[in-house]
Amino acid sequence: MRIAITHNFLDNIGGAEKVALTLARELKGDLYSTNVNQEMIRKMGYEEKVHSIGKVPRNAPFRQQLTLLRFRYVKFKQKYNCFIFGGDWSMSCGVKNKPNIWYAHSPIRGIWDLYEHTRNKILPWYQRPFFDVWVKYNRYLNKKYVKEVNILVCNSENVKKRIKKYLGRDARVIHPPIDTNKYEYKKNGDYWLAVNRLISHKRVELQLEAFSRLPNEKLIIVGSYEKAKQFTKYKNKIEKMLPKNVTIINHADDLKVKELYANCKGFITTSEEEDFGMTPIEAMASGKPVIAPAEGGYLETIIDKKTGRLIKNINVEKIVKAIIEINKNPQKYKLECQKQAKKFDTKVFVKKIKEEIEKLTNDN
Repeated sequence: MRIAITHNFLDNIGGAEKVALTLARELKGDLYSTNVNQEMIRKMGYEEKVHSIGKVPRNAPFRQQLTLLRFRYVKFKQKYNCFIFGGDWSMSCGVKNKPNIWYAHSPIRGIWDLYEHTRNKILPWYQRPFFDVWVKYNRYLNKKYVKEVNILVCNSENVKKRIKKYLGRDARVIHPPIDTNKYEYKKNGDYWLAVNRLISHKRVELQLEAFSRLPNEKLIIVGSYEKAKQFTKYKNKIEKMLPKNVTIINHADDLKVKELYANCKGFITTSEEEDFGMTPIEAMASGKPVIAPAEGGYLETIIDKKTGRLIKNINVEKIVKAIIEINKNPQKYKLECQKQAKKFDTKVFVKKIKEEIEKLTNDN
């Protein structure tokens, strides 16, 4: 069986990109994207070759709009039995390419649930009227193209609700894959760890403010960022806020990140309404407790007081309190964390995805 997998862009590697690369590896499929950084893909532990359907600009909204257009009209040279769309903007590929599955990480956040955040906190006032027109147009296209999807799968119950709310479709939940056997516990060292892109809805400033109040604690942030204007602006803001006990590593390869997980004291994440959140699973697979907001996909993965702390209405004071509590005995969370992480192993993911492919191909 020949399978094609698509993803928006693969020039900066995060959780969604790892899912697309894992699909290509496990299903022996051909992976297509726009901008591709093959060197970075290798550094993240993947050997899969990615085929580019054409480059797109660096900055929004031209980046997203041209990606949508490229996938809407792409013509594949090979004949495929099944298409899996792994990115929100590449979902337009479904118009011409069937049978298909959309593995949804979320309906496009900037035009749906994070519309107000994007409009009022990221964009300058003079761009907002143009943004509103752009959003209206892309909401129309999003609702139109989702009708071309044969089977809809998503990464969490959280995203399942968003899909129903904004796009009116039902989806089956299949949690993203984590190669849990590739993570290990070495010790609870002298630093905390965060692994997140440097974008505003990750709320990295909460982490910085918390650790500025804990001068005897250390935090290492592995924080990649895209070089588009809006991401560079936030990255510069964060670097100006940086207290002496916090270090940011902009890019770290897979081996370095796994080593940081293996030796950290605990893990912290502050993302707003996270779709699912793969990094807390990676931390738990390394036997480390996780501090996270009690919202979004974290509610499906972190068990409060057993694998870390879930914080309602998260703020700096509550983060500081959680760090102090876990510091008393971070090692006690090890076994529960590793047990919980196994529920999200790659083997579980692949089995469920293959069930959907079988269902799809039998029906067509």
